[in-house]
This record gives sequence, structure tokens and C-alpha cells, in this order.
Amino acid sequence: MPFSEQETVKVDLGGRTVSVPKGGLYDRYRMDTDLDEVARDPRVSGVGFFRELPKTKVDSPIGATLTPNFYYRVSTARLTMLAPSRAIRSRLPRELAPLEVAPGLGLISVMFFRYDVCDIDFYTEAAVGIAVKPARHGRLGLFDLVAALKNEHLDSYVLSLPVSTEIAQVRGHDGYGFPKWVTGLDVDIDAHRTIARVTNDAGGTDLALSVATPAQTTYPSGRRVASLTSYTSVNGAWHSTLSQTNVLSAGTALLPRHAGLRVGEGRMADDLRSLGPIRTIQFDVVTEGQLALHMPVPTSVRSR
Repeated sequence: MPFSEQETVKVDLGGRTVSVPKGGLYDRYRMDTDLDEVARDPRVSGVGFFRELPKTKVDSPIGATLTPNFYYRVSTARLTMLAPSRAIRSRLPRELAPLEVAPGLGLISVMFFRYDVCDIDFYTEAAVGIAVKPARHGRLGLFDLVAALKNEHLDSYVLSLPVSTEIAQVRGHDGYGFPKWVTGLDVDIDAHRTIARVTNDAGGTDLALSVATPAQTTYPSGRRVASLTSYTSVNGAWHSTLSQTNVLSAGTALLPRHAGLRVGEGRMADDLRSLGPIRTIQFDVVTEGQLALHMPVPTSVRSR
């Protein structure tokens, strides 16, 4: 049932009131979800990955909360593109530097996410992001580049991160420092086709994707765990946010001939155009995965 048609309840997040589905996981458990109940959900392959990640209670800008946030069934799509380093640097804070594949060429990405079963209930999300060198060191980034292209570990700075629900927007913006807003956002990913559309303020298309899904390979739980570190400024101080993805089924298309991305008019389209994308070099789809999103922690960032 679409969220707009569900009965909702009001909850408080650090002084902000948001609506969540009545009887949903957040309404019932407030992030302390019963894993045994989740395991009975036919959409969820298992919960072993989460039993090895105990939650801790922390204070945050959205009040006391438990971390990590668990996503029990997710699917994602990512287009990785080449872009001029000069354009990328114009959109990065001066403390961060692009991860380059060659002198003058960096990596950017457009991503779409569908979270079917999650501690904060179903929502969808999209992103325009920049691959950056790890902020903790000034190393050349060769090994980071190899790891990034193999999806083992990415460091990123996000320009756009729209979501489909209020709770995801408030937690992401106030709690993590991400540039999040609520908009119409449809994502449908299966083994045959990957379709997504982000709506702009006028109800038209911001970004949209429609393309065949790359052939999928299945993995046992825990065999392939990828990580992403995102840098944000929270209350004027740099923080890093770690997310860990337990990949269960995924596939990649290299140098895809038909990327299937439509760039319309809106905040995401403007951000993408500002980076001057040259061409798509890789298309990655995870038709089934699980995710642990940790709360941001203060981090040191080199002055440049």
C-alpha cells in the first residue's frame, strides 16, 4: 500500500514531528526491532548479518537513538561516470579532493535505492555523489580507486539525496547532515529491469532511469560486504558516516552502451550537469542486499 494511503502516527525526532506508518517497525520498535519478527518476513532472506552487529544508544541532533539503522531488504542501482576534475572540484568543499582515474578525470555517480524492509519502514532514495580520496590521509588513492571500482570500499561526498518519506528526510538531514528533501520517488529493481524516477517540484522528471538489469550473481550472507564512507559537515564540524552492505545478489555491466538515464529539470539534474559527466563506465545493480547505516562520528579532515 502506498505510504500516502496508510494510516499514520506522529512521532518526535529531536523536536521535529514526522508521520510514520501506524503499526510499522518504527512505530512498534523505535529502532530496537525484534530480529525474530523480521526473520519471519518472506521478503527477508535472513537476519544473521544483523545479529553480529549489536546496536548502541547514542545522543544525536535528533535525540537519543540506536545505531546502526538496519535495512533488512534493499535493492540499489549505481551509474559510475567519468567527469572532469575541474568541474568536480568546483562542487567539493576545499578540504576534500576527487579520486582520479587519470590526471584531470574523476568519478561521479548517480544512485537509486529501494528499502523494502527497514527500521524506519519502507522508503526510496536517490543520490548524485562524487568519489573522493579518503579524508584521513593525503595518499595518492591508487588502492582506493581499485577498491572503489570493485565496490569494496568507497569514500564519497553527496550533492543530492532526495527521499520519499518524512522520517528519512529528518533523520538524514538533521541527524547525518545530508542534503535531503522529500519528493516523489519511484524505484523498482528486479532481475530483469531497473526503473526509477525522481519527481521535481513541478511534478515533472528530475532524473529517470530505465534499463535492463545486469545478470546477477548470488552470494552467501557475509561473503561480500561492501562499505561506503560519506563525509558531511554537522554543526560546522566534519563527520564521517559508515554504511556496510551485505550483498546477496548483484551484477555489473562495464562500459554500458545504453545507460538509460534521462536527465530532466530539477535539483538532481542541475547537480549532475554541473559535474560535466563525460560517459558512463560502469553500471552496478544489487537486486538483493542488506545494509547497516551507522550514525556519523567526528573525523579529522586534512587542510588543502
